Amino acid sequence: MKRVSDFGLSIFALFVFLFPALFLAGFIKATSTGPIFYWSDRVGRHNKIFRMPKFRTMRVGTPAVATHLLTDPDQFLTPIGSFLRKSSLDELPQLWSILVGDMSFVGPRPALFNQLDLIALRTEQGVDKIVPGLTGWAQINGRDELPIPEKVMLDKFYLTHQSFQFDLMIIFRTFLKVICKDGVTH
Repeated sequence: MKRVSDFGLSIFALFVFLFPALFLAGFIKATSTGPIFYWSDRVGRHNKIFRMPKFRTMRVGTPAVATHLLTDPDQFLTPIGSFLRKSSLDELPQLWSILVGDMSFVGPRPALFNQLDLIALRTEQGVDKIVPGLTGWAQINGRDELPIPEKVMLDKFYLTHQSFQFDLMIIFRTFLKVICKDGVTH
């Protein structure tokens, strides 16, 4: 049921956001050198690696680590990178990952391939058994500010309490967080 609703909703969202996405793609290309999309290796269900697209917000050559691990992340941002991140518009291309089944609208955010501590703890708690999401319970309860053990406990809570109603509530709260730019550091 969840996969069917993810597929249908992603088709609808791709249609709705097509022109804004094309506008953003043109703006990215006009303001910085390099590709429009940044494809990162992420950890999916059962720890399978998949390629996740985002609009590129960082300059070409930025180290492939979580942003909070960079010494001075602002030095790597493209001219519109900060805006794309704060508005979460850099996430729009992930609708493709939802469409093809690598992601869901709601689930734990997919870890970077090199976040070994997060991957190990999620596996230990069984969180690796669910499809990662565009947003999730941990995402709306602290996002980047959460220590990894707390993030995994929130992911485990989602694992044991999954429901259509819970997903709708998470999506609604995500929308509010995006509008208020709550929990966005860069």
